[in-house]
Amino acid sequence: MGSKKKVLIIDDEEDFCFFVRENLLHTGRFDVFVATNGAYGIELARTQMPDIILLDLMMPDMSGEQVADELNASGQTSHIPKIFLTALATKDDTGSNVLKKSGESYFVAKPARTKELVMAIEKVLEAAGGQ
Repeated sequence: MGSKKKVLIIDDEEDFCFFVRENLLHTGRFDVFVATNGAYGIELARTQMPDIILLDLMMPDMSGEQVADELNASGQTSHIPKIFLTALATKDDTGSNVLKKSGESYFVAKPARTKELVMAIEKVLEAAGGQ
């Protein structure tokens, strides 16, 4: 196993961020950064240059789509793969696959088990160029 992958979580639910961060850190495979609003998430993406971003779709200050659009518009951060986390999609929507792809976007239904989330992260990183 190579170096740890940097994961940025952008989600306004602090408890959700805490548990996902702790669970990902516990695997020993990730360094995890957390932003609880879109503006700070964009700032962290630019300063930390994560390998992947877990991005909530529904946030009060900026939607996940707005955050993704801003990150994608910047040459500095446009290459960073993103997985949208959403309570709007259910396991019924995603089927047996935890990770659902729609166009160029990936979605994971909340709540996701750590094992499922790690598999989704690895799959998206692999698709993004075998990072």
